[in-house]
Amino acid sequence: MLRNYFIVALRNLIKSKGYSAINIGGLAVGMAVTILIGLWIWDELSFNKYHQNYDRIAQVMQHQTFNGEIGTQVANPAVMAGEIRRKYGSDFKYVLQCSWNFQHTLANGDRKFRRDGSFFEPEAPDMLSLKMIKGSRNGLKDPYTILVSESTAKTLFGNENPLNKTLRVDNKVDVKVTGVYADLPYNTSFRDLTFILPWSLYLIQNPFVEKMENPWGSNFTRTFAQLADNAEMEKVSAKIRNVKFDVVGEDEKKYKAQVFLQPMSKWHLYDDFKNGVNTGGRIQYVWLFGTVGAFVLLLACINFMNLSTARSEKRAREVGVRKAIGSLRQQLVLQFFSESFLVVFIAFLLSLGLVLLALPLFNEIADKKLSLLWSNPFFWLLGLIVCLFTGLIAGSYPALYLSSFKPVKVLKGTFRAGRFASIPRETLVVLQFAVSVILIIGTIVVYQQIEHARNRPVGYNKESLISVGVNEVIHGKFEALRHELKTSNVLVEMTESFSPATAVWNSNGGFNWEGKDPNQAVDFPNNGVTHEFGKVIGWEILQGRDFSREFATDSLAFILNESAVKFIGFKEPIGKVLKWEDKPYIVVGVVKDMLVESPYEPVRAAMFHVSPEQGNVLTMRVNPALAPGVAKERIENTFKKYDPASVFQFDFVDEEFNRKFGEEERIGKLATSFAVLAIFISCLGLFGLASFVAEQRTKEIGIRKVLGASVTNLWQLLSKQFLVLVGISLFIAGPLSWYFMHNWLQHYTYRTSLSWWIFIAAGAGALIITLLTVSFQAIKAALINPVKSLRTE
Repeated sequence: MLRNYFIVALRNLIKSKGYSAINIGGLAVGMAVTILIGLWIWDELSFNKYHQNYDRIAQVMQHQTFNGEIGTQVANPAVMAGEIRRKYGSDFKYVLQCSWNFQHTLANGDRKFRRDGSFFEPEAPDMLSLKMIKGSRNGLKDPYTILVSESTAKTLFGNENPLNKTLRVDNKVDVKVTGVYADLPYNTSFRDLTFILPWSLYLIQNPFVEKMENPWGSNFTRTFAQLADNAEMEKVSAKIRNVKFDVVGEDEKKYKAQVFLQPMSKWHLYDDFKNGVNTGGRIQYVWLFGTVGAFVLLLACINFMNLSTARSEKRAREVGVRKAIGSLRQQLVLQFFSESFLVVFIAFLLSLGLVLLALPLFNEIADKKLSLLWSNPFFWLLGLIVCLFTGLIAGSYPALYLSSFKPVKVLKGTFRAGRFASIPRETLVVLQFAVSVILIIGTIVVYQQIEHARNRPVGYNKESLISVGVNEVIHGKFEALRHELKTSNVLVEMTESFSPATAVWNSNGGFNWEGKDPNQAVDFPNNGVTHEFGKVIGWEILQGRDFSREFATDSLAFILNESAVKFIGFKEPIGKVLKWEDKPYIVVGVVKDMLVESPYEPVRAAMFHVSPEQGNVLTMRVNPALAPGVAKERIENTFKKYDPASVFQFDFVDEEFNRKFGEEERIGKLATSFAVLAIFISCLGLFGLASFVAEQRTKEIGIRKVLGASVTNLWQLLSKQFLVLVGISLFIAGPLSWYFMHNWLQHYTYRTSLSWWIFIAAGAGALIITLLTVSFQAIKAALINPVKSLRTE
């Protein structure tokens, strides 16, 4: 019986090739979109699950109150891990201190490469459950050792066995390779960890860490922990809350430090904190795209239902004959469901092909490395569920509707669909375009928000700026390097600083000024720079002057930004004294606020001082008369002259700035893709429906033409119905899209407004697309010779 159902279903599909192609094509696109979104969501939800102890690993973070707000940070004092182990060791299996993940030069003879890596305590490989290919996880117990990833080992040693080979790190120290681990997957927070050096080596290279008078006063390292098997995350997190507060001096207690554990399961999707409260994060996009995927699949199902019910009159006689010769209604229901499942199955196979074709581009847009989960039983189970669900949804209305026809009326020729028979189809068309218009408006708002932030004044000139990391050699030869590059007209100027122009790598407390509340805790981005910093980046002096080598007193001088002046409350800031760690600094200048951190947030109060200490980055303004390639080659050659052992690597400041929009741009591109596909699916259904309506009204069109109706009159007659439906969908989509996008924009402090033109543009676009889709069939029908249309009458 089932075999017969599917044979009949296949014959019906072949008989109506046009409608079958539209049905299968629309469903295939809808299912392909759903699969792509499903793979994206799977990747997001499985982030960091590569690590075997995923549910027991946490990052030690802290809330601190400063500048009147509670700030949340991942940076900790270098003694944090030791203090937690000492007081609460029984609650943890591991508590590990580590450095930030930075680029270092790794050299094997003449082979030199820059790679990202960290200094970690010896138990890190066990905590992260690294898969060792060679050597063992215990290879970090000696200070002068290193573990490298498989790809790094391949790059440095080729096909040689890297074990016990020597690498030179940053041209300062030789270390022995004691292990090679498998490259970490792209969907882990440690994906850029290409090598691990011992924490003990970090302490040897940075002796100031163990000699600090106040080791709790500086937050510059990270701390990770793995709970003991019998410990609970929330209880242990509450227990260590005051581990820092209890040991700091009275002066630092005003920061009200609260230490807590952020579980690895929340690192990726729940990383946003506002005033000490976790407000979510990327999880909002998981819900957003999950909803979009469901709606896109629903649009494809609506097409199937629409076209099936639209063709009900053509299949009425079939139903009548079947019922007359004894078919039961449930048999007819099964027949129509078999057709539905056959279409869905063919569409599913086609959708897998579309996904394979689309994955490379999708991965590029989404910054992912997704692939079809061929060997994952859950993927196939989910695919089966989606097929069953789609088949039931898409086939339910046609099956129940068509099987309800009365055979007597159908066979006597008195069957008519009725004046209200088209209402379900019209309702579904309205729903389709309402969803599509909401997606269009959402996409426009996302891009408008990006452009709103991108066009925000940055307060400096980021063009022709490049940045390079600083090491001890370059720091020691800074003046000679600067002089040569300037005299050769390669650079306009060069500066060294603690933080680059596009980020804050250093902030400080301990500031006092006249009139300050002694109980107020403050923390300001405080960039130590050379005298040329302002000239290099092109900041705008609003009051006072820039730093100058002509003033020896500038070693104890501050330049403030506008926000700092407002926060401190100086009416006449020039000449005012700010005490930092009890040393008096004179304010010599005020600069316009510079957009250094997030372009969606207010600029923080910040200050700048001249520092003789080694900075982290060189910033250079390239001679604009030189071609970028020529300038790069000359700068690289000069750097190699002064530091031949290092690998020259640089970044363009404007490109670094543009990366701040990467997340929103990816979301915008994905939303655009889904909106276009949603419109395509909707138009596909509209095209099929319009062709059926035109076919259904062929004789009416012929009579109207005989009576003198023009092609324009007939085009208006056939198009008006669909334009009215799309107009109704606009009235539904407008308020809903305003509500959704208004709530989305609340995540940004610096945000665009929802302009009226967005809704007008989306509505006009939907109407134009509808006209273009319907007009083809309408004009085609209007041009048919009325003789052919009426010859059977």
